[in-house]
Amino acid sequence: MKIQFAAALAVALLCTAAQAQDTDVNAKVNAETARANFARTIVLAADDVRAFAPPPAGFADAQPGRAQGKVETFTYASSVTNKRRTANVWLPPGYDKSHRYPVLYLLHGIGGNQDEWRGYVRAQDVLDNLTAAGKIVPMIVVMPNGRALADDRSPPENKVFTPENAAGFARFERDLLDSLIPAVDAAYPTLKDSAHRAIGGLSMGGGQALNFGLGHPEAFNWVAGFSPAPNTEAPAKLAGEAAQAKGKLKLVYLSCGNRDGLINVAQGVHRQLREQGVAHVWNVDGYGHDRDSWAENLYHYAQLLFR
Repeated sequence: MKIQFAAALAVALLCTAAQAQDTDVNAKVNAETARANFARTIVLAADDVRAFAPPPAGFADAQPGRAQGKVETFTYASSVTNKRRTANVWLPPGYDKSHRYPVLYLLHGIGGNQDEWRGYVRAQDVLDNLTAAGKIVPMIVVMPNGRALADDRSPPENKVFTPENAAGFARFERDLLDSLIPAVDAAYPTLKDSAHRAIGGLSMGGGQALNFGLGHPEAFNWVAGFSPAPNTEAPAKLAGEAAQAKGKLKLVYLSCGNRDGLINVAQGVHRQLREQGVAHVWNVDGYGHDRDSWAENLYHYAQLLFR
């Protein structure tokens, strides 16, 4: 799939750049090197296995006659970009403004935008089906644009890997904490404390979720990274933050596919969390860097939230 390859290529390029930093800051990054990065030998440890059985068939498909939630467009003023920005918000079936809900923030990959979780992963179908089966706590799910730039559109394929594009994902930390969360809490009947706020993301968004979530336990007590990309901070740093926040964190969830060339990023975080005594979920499925892994892990993660 064209979009999928662009995203995979971009995160591979990020990985190459990160590895090259220590030896040659001017190292050239090219498509051939990126492809080699993804094709490198994957080394699995004994505990790099599934934590859950696969979901049932059709778990991510719309089911005729089943109650559906509503996905609506939400705009807010950003103090980072000084523009109005857009997010998608999923409201659960039976949404009632007189009831207060916990909130999950889902972050996309480097080539995507606020529509990636809805259009590519089909998060709303996963959530609708879980709600119908009574398997999740009713929640509001916010799917923002994690590229905090004045022009936050998804770049063309040949401009996905640029310093400006990558910088937008780092800048989103303040946009999320200072602008988006307060705007969501003001517009919707949310439970506004960290015990009722979760974050998760895929690929570049998985790195963001780990960085922002573990770095801000005062904002998020539930944190997940699905196939995190090399924008993920140093595993020892993240694990240290998680260890310091043991009294606050309710769940740390980490996943990757065993055919994903970037699994070493997630493996590094998992091993540091284990070393520093931080309880966490480590789920290694049978996929590559793709939607099948992300849809499955949303299915599992959502069921654990706010219990």
